[in-house]
Amino acid sequence: MGPGMMNWGYGMGWFMGIVNIIFWVAVIVGVIYLIKWLAASSRQGGDQPKAEDSAMEILRKRYAAGEISKEEFEEKKRYLEK
Repeated sequence: MGPGMMNWGYGMGWFMGIVNIIFWVAVIVGVIYLIKWLAASSRQGGDQPKAEDSAMEILRKRYAAGEISKEEFEEKKRYLEK
């Protein structure tokens, strides 16, 4: 075991240290993306509008587009508010 062996071992120590740092950075980034993905998927399921709100919104859009008259709009609106 001459001096060349010692230098190789020392160089591998630095290399392994860099690989170790890269590994842990990748693990941390992966965990962050996993948390963001889980938060986004739970948010999509939790913020669903109520059926009444959706029907009222559709009614308003139909009235705004001229598909129904004011009388029809008022009648359907009263029905939905019950």
